[in-house]
Amino acid sequence: MSEQTLEELSEMVAAEGNRYDVITVGRIGVDIYPLQDGVGLEDVETFGKYLGGSATNVAIASARHGLRAAVITATGDDPFGRFAHKELVRLGVDDRFVATAAGLNTPVTFCEIFPPDDFPLYFYRAPIAPDLVLTNAHLDLDAISRARVYWSTVTGLSVEPSRTAHHTAWQARGRAPLTILDLDYRPMFWPSPAAATREVERALEKVTVAVGNREECEIAVGETDPHRAADALLERGVELAIVKQGPRGVLAKTREETVEVAPYPVDVVNGLGAGDGFGGALCYGLLQDWSLERVIRFANIAGAIVATRRECSTAMPTTAEVETILAEVTRVDA
Repeated sequence: MSEQTLEELSEMVAAEGNRYDVITVGRIGVDIYPLQDGVGLEDVETFGKYLGGSATNVAIASARHGLRAAVITATGDDPFGRFAHKELVRLGVDDRFVATAAGLNTPVTFCEIFPPDDFPLYFYRAPIAPDLVLTNAHLDLDAISRARVYWSTVTGLSVEPSRTAHHTAWQARGRAPLTILDLDYRPMFWPSPAAATREVERALEKVTVAVGNREECEIAVGETDPHRAADALLERGVELAIVKQGPRGVLAKTREETVEVAPYPVDVVNGLGAGDGFGGALCYGLLQDWSLERVIRFANIAGAIVATRRECSTAMPTTAEVETILAEVTRVDA
């Protein structure tokens, strides 16, 4: 960790007289994305460097909407780790819960860009990523239990000690409202799909909101049909199930309400950060006094905006950007 202890940091949070709106836990790293489209990495000539990692991007997206956000993760003790800390602060995210894992490298991720729907990812996280060696000692359980939104991803369940740390955090929250699980399944992080299914089933008992696409829902509950997948998630005990369908829009279900939102069409540049932009906007919307339909429409447009931009973290839109488009769409629909 940094020079201050978790106890000292907790006292600082308490002294500030408020709590975090959003705490996320999970991946952080550096995205090295090509500045040329339609060519393989072997032919790319120039790259851009950006802060990345799904949980990190969701925290940044939340901060862009004015929420007080922090991320629990870890970097290596290297230049990319120092870059990650600087970028988090610059983009409005509290970095006090970002540990340093001695002897490990900050992860680097490359992608290829073949719009509109092919964006292969290449993760460099060997021998293990710092965010997967998080232990209970890295957790500020008071801050986690008091956060208005707590966001985890499935990747953190793939290995120990991260898996145990995730369950410890959920136990501290006691299945509080807006305990969100992103079903973000990446097969390269798991020994088998069956192993992922087993761990996601355990996790669903601890959360109140589940968010994923159709393929991720298949891993979680064995269903790809959006309505059956949402129903299966609700049967596992979550209060809100959200199934993202890409160009087919978004389905959201509670036990009392079903919302289906049509896609917002855009010219896609890079679709990789859209889900994280959706996630940060979802956190914001759920904290407002909005109908579920407005929450999902807002988040859907935020994700679409990110898909029109090359990078992920610095592509996250502001509330005003989303509201401008949402107002126009509402006017046209009317």
